Amino acid sequence: MKERIELEYSLNSASKVLFDHLSTPSGLSHWFADNVNVDGKDLIFIWDGSEERARVLTKKPGKSIRFQWEEDFDEDEYYFEFKVVKDEITGVSSLLVTDFVETDDIDEAIDLWDSQIAELKRFLGI
Repeated sequence: MKERIELEYSLNSASKVLFDHLSTPSGLSHWFADNVNVDGKDLIFIWDGSEERARVLTKKPGKSIRFQWEEDFDEDEYYFEFKVVKDEITGVSSLLVTDFVETDDIDEAIDLWDSQIAELKRFLGI
Protein backbone atom coordinates (compact mmCIF):
# COMPACT_ATOMS: atom_id res chain seq x y z
CA MET A 1 0.00 0.00 0.00
CA LYS A 2 1.34 3.40 -0.96
CA GLU A 3 0.47 6.80 0.42
CA ARG A 4 0.11 10.03 -1.50
CA ILE A 5 2.50 12.85 -0.68
CA GLU A 6 2.25 16.38 -2.03
CA LEU A 7 5.16 18.80 -1.89
CA GLU A 8 5.35 22.44 -3.00
CA TYR A 9 8.49 24.29 -4.01
CA SER A 10 8.74 27.98 -4.88
CA LEU A 11 10.80 28.45 -8.03
CA ASN A 12 11.47 31.88 -9.45
CA SER A 13 11.77 30.66 -13.01
CA ALA A 14 9.98 31.22 -16.27
CA SER A 15 7.19 28.66 -16.53
CA LYS A 16 8.23 27.47 -20.00
CA VAL A 17 11.86 26.93 -18.99
CA LEU A 18 10.76 25.12 -15.85
CA PHE A 19 8.27 22.90 -17.69
CA ASP A 20 10.89 21.94 -20.29
CA HIS A 21 13.08 20.66 -17.44
CA LEU A 22 10.18 18.63 -16.06
CA SER A 23 8.90 17.11 -19.27
CA THR A 24 11.72 16.47 -21.73
CA PRO A 25 14.40 13.78 -21.61
CA SER A 26 17.17 16.36 -21.95
CA GLY A 27 15.66 18.56 -19.21
CA LEU A 28 15.17 15.64 -16.83
CA SER A 29 18.76 14.53 -17.49
CA HIS A 30 20.02 17.81 -16.04
CA TRP A 31 18.57 17.31 -12.56
CA PHE A 32 16.44 14.20 -12.10
CA ALA A 33 18.56 11.37 -13.49
CA ASP A 34 22.03 10.82 -14.92
CA ASN A 35 20.44 10.20 -18.31
CA VAL A 36 16.94 9.80 -19.76
CA ASN A 37 16.21 7.91 -22.98
CA VAL A 38 13.02 7.43 -24.95
CA ASP A 39 11.79 3.91 -25.71
CA GLY A 40 8.50 4.11 -27.58
CA LYS A 41 6.02 5.73 -25.20
CA ASP A 42 8.24 5.08 -22.19
CA LEU A 43 11.17 6.95 -20.71
CA ILE A 44 14.17 5.11 -19.34
CA PHE A 45 15.71 6.89 -16.34
CA ILE A 46 19.31 5.96 -15.62
CA TRP A 47 21.12 6.45 -12.29
CA ASP A 48 24.60 5.00 -11.72
CA GLY A 49 23.99 2.31 -14.35
CA SER A 50 20.59 1.33 -12.90
CA GLU A 51 17.56 1.79 -15.14
CA GLU A 52 13.94 2.53 -14.27
CA ARG A 53 11.16 2.69 -16.86
CA ALA A 54 8.31 5.19 -16.61
CA ARG A 55 5.41 6.07 -18.86
CA VAL A 56 3.89 9.51 -19.44
CA LEU A 57 0.23 9.19 -18.49
CA THR A 58 -0.88 12.76 -19.13
CA LYS A 59 0.76 15.95 -20.29
CA LYS A 60 -0.72 19.44 -20.33
CA PRO A 61 1.95 21.57 -22.01
CA GLY A 62 3.26 24.28 -19.73
CA LYS A 63 1.12 23.08 -16.82
CA SER A 64 1.57 19.46 -15.73
CA ILE A 65 2.99 16.07 -16.55
CA ARG A 66 2.15 12.76 -14.89
CA PHE A 67 4.41 9.73 -15.00
CA GLN A 68 3.99 6.17 -13.80
CA TRP A 69 6.83 3.82 -12.87
CA GLU A 70 6.84 0.43 -14.55
CA GLU A 71 6.28 -1.32 -11.20
CA ASP A 72 2.93 0.50 -10.99
CA PHE A 73 1.70 -0.05 -14.58
CA ASP A 74 -1.10 -2.28 -13.23
CA GLU A 75 -2.06 0.19 -10.48
CA ASP A 76 -3.83 3.17 -12.03
CA GLU A 77 -3.87 5.16 -8.79
CA TYR A 78 -0.07 5.30 -8.37
CA TYR A 79 1.94 7.94 -10.24
CA PHE A 80 4.19 10.93 -9.78
CA GLU A 81 3.28 14.31 -11.17
CA PHE A 82 4.80 17.74 -11.65
CA LYS A 83 2.49 20.78 -11.81
CA VAL A 84 3.66 24.30 -12.53
CA VAL A 85 1.48 26.95 -10.92
CA LYS A 86 2.18 30.63 -11.51
CA ASP A 87 0.99 33.17 -8.96
CA GLU A 88 -0.69 35.87 -11.03
CA ILE A 89 0.09 38.59 -8.48
CA THR A 90 3.76 37.87 -7.75
CA GLY A 91 4.63 36.10 -11.00
CA VAL A 92 6.51 33.44 -9.02
CA SER A 93 6.11 29.87 -10.19
CA SER A 94 5.58 27.02 -7.79
CA LEU A 95 6.25 23.40 -8.50
CA LEU A 96 3.78 20.95 -7.00
CA VAL A 97 5.08 17.39 -6.79
CA THR A 98 2.69 14.53 -6.13
CA ASP A 99 4.09 11.07 -5.49
CA PHE A 100 2.95 7.77 -4.03
CA VAL A 101 5.36 6.01 -1.70
CA GLU A 102 5.42 3.11 0.73
CA THR A 103 4.36 4.23 4.21
CA ASP A 104 7.75 3.33 5.70
CA ASP A 105 9.55 5.39 3.06
CA ILE A 106 7.73 8.74 3.33
CA ASP A 107 10.49 10.65 5.13
CA GLU A 108 13.13 9.24 2.79
CA ALA A 109 11.00 10.15 -0.25
CA ILE A 110 10.53 13.73 0.98
CA ASP A 111 14.29 14.05 1.55
CA LEU A 112 14.93 12.69 -1.94
CA TRP A 113 12.50 15.15 -3.55
CA ASP A 114 14.01 18.03 -1.54
CA SER A 115 17.44 17.02 -2.82
CA GLN A 116 16.28 16.61 -6.41
CA ILE A 117 14.51 19.98 -6.44
CA ALA A 118 17.60 21.62 -4.91
CA GLU A 119 19.53 20.20 -7.88
CA LEU A 120 16.90 21.60 -10.28
CA LYS A 121 17.18 25.04 -8.63
CA ARG A 122 20.98 24.90 -8.85
CA PHE A 123 20.80 24.00 -12.53
CA LEU A 124 18.32 26.81 -13.23
CA GLY A 125 20.47 29.26 -11.27
CA ILE A 126 17.81 30.10 -8.70
